Amino acid sequence: MNYQPINIQEKFNKFSSHWSPQIIAQVNDYQIKIARIQGDFVWHSHAETDEMFFVIDGEMDIHFRDGKITLREGDLYVVPKGVEHKPFAAKECQIMLIEPAGTLNTGDAVNEKTATSGVWI
Repeated sequence: MNYQPINIQEKFNKFSSHWSPQIIAQVNDYQIKIARIQGDFVWHSHAETDEMFFVIDGEMDIHFRDGKITLREGDLYVVPKGVEHKPFAAKECQIMLIEPAGTLNTGDAVNEKTATSGVWI
């Protein structure tokens, strides 16, 4: 058994790419991922699952077709399954995501920003 804590900042120090979630832990069928984000993402939705955003450092917006929400350090928001949304961060923002294993970051919109699934750091 490995009795070592996971230091989130040490994990962030291991990568610099934006919009590329990295898996840091798994709880049952859910993966805990961290990501650096900056700029615009793509409009997408997740038909089968909610998506949880937790801001560790910085500030981000989540745009919806009928509005937006701003999240700052320490804020958490759950986008309900099936709701189309587009994350945005004017400056680099560090976030944590919790979602079922195998969930694509771009949901139903597979494109150049679709991250390789299952990358552990």
